[in-house]
Amino acid sequence: MHYADGREVCLGDRVELWPGNEGAVVCSIDTKEYSSVYPKEQWEYLGNGVLVLSEKAGLVHYSRPEPTLRLLARASVR
Repeated sequence: MHYADGREVCLGDRVELWPGNEGAVVCSIDTKEYSSVYPKEQWEYLGNGVLVLSEKAGLVHYSRPEPTLRLLARASVR
């Protein structure tokens, strides 16, 4: 999955889901990157997309890019 600007969504990215709601990418099913808290065995069934743990909406699955999903910062360690 890619952001609207063409950059790839990566595990650990700090993102804005929509104005006023930020979160972190906790797994990318597309690239097979999973955090230890959200392991492959529990989430790969979704088939594609990314999971974002957000401050206001909790865990959100994006199966396709959303124009409001915006990269704020890359994770320092991936």
